[in-house]
Amino acid sequence: MDTKKLRQKILDLAIRGKLVPQDPNDEPASVLLERIKAEKERLIKEGKIKRSKKSAKTSDTPHYQQDVPFEVPSSWVWCCITEVTNKITDGTHNSPINTPKGEYKYVTAKNIKSSGVILDNITFVSKEVHQEIYSRCNPEKGDILYIKDGATTGIATVNTLDEPFSLLSSVALIKPSHWISNKYLLYYLQSSLCYSSVRETMKGVGITRITLKLIEKWQIPLPPFAEQKRIAIEIEHWFALIDQIEQGKADLQTTIKHAKSKILDLAIHGKLVPQDPNDEPAIELLKRINPDFTPCDNGHYAQLPDSWSVVPMQMLCYLTDGEKQNGIERINLDVKYLRGEHDAKTLTSGKYVAANSLLILVDGENSGEVFRIPIDGYQGSTFKQLLINENMNEEYVLQAINLHRKVLRESKVGSAIPHLNKKLFKAIEIPIPPYKEQQRIIKAITKAFMSLDLIMESL
Repeated sequence: MDTKKLRQKILDLAIRGKLVPQDPNDEPASVLLERIKAEKERLIKEGKIKRSKKSAKTSDTPHYQQDVPFEVPSSWVWCCITEVTNKITDGTHNSPINTPKGEYKYVTAKNIKSSGVILDNITFVSKEVHQEIYSRCNPEKGDILYIKDGATTGIATVNTLDEPFSLLSSVALIKPSHWISNKYLLYYLQSSLCYSSVRETMKGVGITRITLKLIEKWQIPLPPFAEQKRIAIEIEHWFALIDQIEQGKADLQTTIKHAKSKILDLAIHGKLVPQDPNDEPAIELLKRINPDFTPCDNGHYAQLPDSWSVVPMQMLCYLTDGEKQNGIERINLDVKYLRGEHDAKTLTSGKYVAANSLLILVDGENSGEVFRIPIDGYQGSTFKQLLINENMNEEYVLQAINLHRKVLRESKVGSAIPHLNKKLFKAIEIPIPPYKEQQRIIKAITKAFMSLDLIMESL
């Protein structure tokens, strides 16, 4: 289930008047607009708010004469966002000095999430700086904060902070009228209709943004006030159910991940498939690898089947580099290409690696991750070639490495760029079953993982 699409469908139904039924006893939105207009005029006369340039230009233009994206119920009206808000502005356009500690919180786009204002890594500005910013941009509890600059443009939330704070210009401040539900307005701003129109009008090269002038032109489908409240309650009800679904999905994904680890753990302890007394013991296989082989004495694996042995990783595989070549154009086998994060790039020289070879990541946070190469190419600088002894079942060794990924990640060496702890890697002790049992184990793992992956895909 695509819960993101489900949320958007609910919002789409809501702003089209199809999520909750209309009540003929509700005061029509056209009357509501007149009340909002009268209230704004009173506040302007009292000097509490200023008349927006947009509202001044459109005050004599009936809202119902504007072009609209879709039809709404007869009790609704389309209106300009400036008709239902008392103020639309943004934070300071000058980046003030901000510090980890101080008097007034300094909120930027990084602090604005759909779930609310996140105060992780919040910084502060002085009282003098705050007063200068707040005199023009004064966010209060219940106002809407809307990201209008950068990659996260379109994220909106209702301000739940009781205290005054300063805003950066990347965040727009939208103050709804007393006669419009801030939650309904928020849900409209979060809808795909609003988001898509925003993305189409964004400008800029380095940092894309939407201007206040464009925000002031937005059209809003406005229901009666009572219906706004019913819509907000219904959306919250559905979103709470979706939250439960998403939490269930997250819990199931975690369970599946743990299940895979448990399957691998059972596999290397000889408990995943039955032993066959006719299988050649592992010690005979290991003597072909190393005639002087002596089994490890490891108490952790004391309960292994009699036909198994324990050996260090260095006996089964080793790390090397590909053959240096020049003058031949080949694909650069770097991490981003192998993960499908960018298209193939070519080099005319490098360390040659043949298709179907194995590369292990030895630099970075994910050191220990293994990739099977889909095509001939040049080895990326963060890799070593992983060669596994031909007497071993290759997939069995790879699964053993995979089981130890956590240890390898947590035991990296180096400061600036962490590296795979090669000494630790070589010393990892691996339980080895007979070769035929290795085959049975891999067959069982593959079958179990396929079933678990199908469950993951269905979520």
